[in-house]
Amino acid sequence: MIDLRSDTVTRPTEAMRRAMTMAEVGDDVYGEDPTVVALEERVAGLLGHEAGLFCATGSLANVLGVAQLVGAGQELLCDEKAHVVRAELGAHAALSGVTTRTWATGDGRIDPARVLALAEVEAGPYLVRTGAIAVEDTHNLAGGVVQPYQRLVELSRGARRLEVGLHLDGARLWNAHVASGVALAEIGQLFETVNVCFSKGLGAPVGSVLVGPTERIAAARVLRKRLGGGWRQAGILAAAAMYALEHHVDRLADDHAAAREFARAVEERASDSVDPAAVETNIVILDAGPRGAAGLVEAAATEGVALSALGSGLVRAITHLDVTRYEARQAGDVVGTLLAGRR
Repeated sequence: MIDLRSDTVTRPTEAMRRAMTMAEVGDDVYGEDPTVVALEERVAGLLGHEAGLFCATGSLANVLGVAQLVGAGQELLCDEKAHVVRAELGAHAALSGVTTRTWATGDGRIDPARVLALAEVEAGPYLVRTGAIAVEDTHNLAGGVVQPYQRLVELSRGARRLEVGLHLDGARLWNAHVASGVALAEIGQLFETVNVCFSKGLGAPVGSVLVGPTERIAAARVLRKRLGGGWRQAGILAAAAMYALEHHVDRLADDHAAAREFARAVEERASDSVDPAAVETNIVILDAGPRGAAGLVEAAATEGVALSALGSGLVRAITHLDVTRYEARQAGDVVGTLLAGRR
């Protein structure tokens, strides 16, 4: 099976497993795990922030980050397809009392002027006040698009003028960095809180790091414990993330090339289903055609290719370190043939 459902399906490499077995550990709830501390400090530095907090999941890191910027009864603005509003099971409302209001785009890229115009900062006793704006980079459900750096700069300046917080869901920020060439710190410093994930393209088994100002991360650490997210000898997992930082960032370019190879193979057989020129990183969104998304996913699985359905008409494929460029091409051949109705 060529598994393109997500880059979360990756398995740790043998070298990563060895790094995990050799990790120096301690009790992280007491702040005594040296490997966790080293990871938090390194990631914070890479993103231009003061402090970091190692979390089990990106969803938890997003909940903690948003909670530092948006009070109960306030709102978070985000894209209508953002992970924070579509794929975190209503956690921000259920756990933090945060409501959401969304904007729509054709391609997933932010329009700073439009987003800032949505912010309600003089709410008075009648309207919901905007606490923060969340941006996703790369944008998963928009096909892995990279947010244009100058638009992020404009958004950041405007949000600061309005005194509205900014949170970056950078689960795949590593991919955006490699694709755009913009330094991680240049992006990270535009936001008050940033979440980056290690269990997607970087191939670690578990973990995300939330970064931000020291006082906000200290408060997030308390909330993490309150939500049951404190852990003990987590250095074993932090070691995997550290190994990924050292060995798996630059190779993300290989995943981007494999995604384009997949898209080209599909286009050769079913040209109306995908535009390879629109593939920026490791995510490809396909029009499922008459079969529908569920039908295409089922048919592809019988041919040895695993995909994900996005609603009724779209299908997603994500390349990663467990799929070679050749395998991506093979998968594209299969999917393109199915879309062309020849199987």
